[in-house]
Amino acid sequence: MTPPAAGRTIGRASGAADAPVPAPASPHVAATATGSLTRWRVDRLNRRGDGVAVAQPDADCAPDHPPDRAFAPMTLPGEDIEGTAAAGVIAAPRIVAPSPDRVRAPCPHYRACGGCRLMHARDDFVASWKTGVVTAALAAQGITAQVNGIHTSPPRSRRRAVLSGRRTKRGALVGFHARASDQVVDVTDCLVVRPAILAALPNLRELVLRGGSRSGELALTVTETPAGLDVAVTGGKPTSAELLADLAALADAADWARLDWSGVPLIRRMPALPMGRAQVVPPPGAFLQATAEGEAALLQAVRRIVGGATRIADLYAGIGTFTLPLAETADLHAVEGLAEPLAALDAGWRTAPGLRRVTTETRDLARRPLLPDELARFDAVVIDPPRAGAAAQAAALADSRVPVVAWVSCDPVTFARDARRLVQGGYELTTIDVVDQFRWSAHVETVAGFRRS
Repeated sequence: MTPPAAGRTIGRASGAADAPVPAPASPHVAATATGSLTRWRVDRLNRRGDGVAVAQPDADCAPDHPPDRAFAPMTLPGEDIEGTAAAGVIAAPRIVAPSPDRVRAPCPHYRACGGCRLMHARDDFVASWKTGVVTAALAAQGITAQVNGIHTSPPRSRRRAVLSGRRTKRGALVGFHARASDQVVDVTDCLVVRPAILAALPNLRELVLRGGSRSGELALTVTETPAGLDVAVTGGKPTSAELLADLAALADAADWARLDWSGVPLIRRMPALPMGRAQVVPPPGAFLQATAEGEAALLQAVRRIVGGATRIADLYAGIGTFTLPLAETADLHAVEGLAEPLAALDAGWRTAPGLRRVTTETRDLARRPLLPDELARFDAVVIDPPRAGAAAQAAALADSRVPVVAWVSCDPVTFARDARRLVQGGYELTTIDVVDQFRWSAHVETVAGFRRS
């Protein structure tokens, strides 16, 4: 683990404070509104990684004039910038006095592509900012926490990426959306994705040419597996025998393991993924931890939290990221709202050697959380909810007697909200780690341990 930089509080909890603050009419505001350049000082970053800039008063402004605020992408705290704000955003800030934390972005697509937001900052700044976002979100809920450390996935480690594809008059574009736009930036290099995905871009463009229409956009979920690339496409032309034959020939020439076209699979090899001792074939486009390094860090933290537990409930279990490795030493009950991932998990468990008992249950935990009496048979719970968090399940856990909870989260604000409910119910937040597997983005993941006090 890389420890966060000491003594720096950069992040701040999101909410109303992240919105631009309107000011009453004044000479200064009038100048901004007519398009004149304004000098700004960047105060902090919001949760999306954009600078929150405060307009510097001019000689015509009264001393008590409320500061005008706007968001400024690709800026850093402490920087002086110039620019014009429109709808609360300074779209093209000019850096007047750069921060010592500023670096030259190594990607040629960075200014246009919206896939990364913090490539202009030093790695230690990003690590400190991300841990600060987590601790600030918890502080806003009245919880004081010390982050153990942050694990950042290396460059070119993203094994799963959702790309956009669009046909044009001149060919095809495959890449990510531009910043705050639905335009597709055609990517020729990417410092985030694995080399195998980068090498597949020409074949993916050919896929868009053959199966895309000029009126729509394709979503291409590309996952690197030991058997080869697993490609799932939505938004393309309707299937026909001719199109499927054409796509099958392309997948064969590209040596992809599987190509799924809007629910129609073309399988050459099963794209199985290792989950502990098990091999799992995920449904096309299924959720998967973005990097193998990030998954290993999450699993290590979860193992440390649940310790010697022998009866564990894994909530929002997906395809078994935590269930199957933990089944090496404990009985697991995996609960997930979608049937397809659970079927893949179950099939992986049944063919894996030496695992303990695993049961599965398809259940919408947002509407029907496991209640305290159902939780009573477990000595630990692992939960990995979606970005919206798990308010209903947190309330049920708070009323239960489960000794240990390992909470994995991809959103610090909803995590802090749910953590407060657990603390109110008698749990103590004992440990927290930050895992950054979406390098150079504003995305933050945490693993927290709670014990009954």
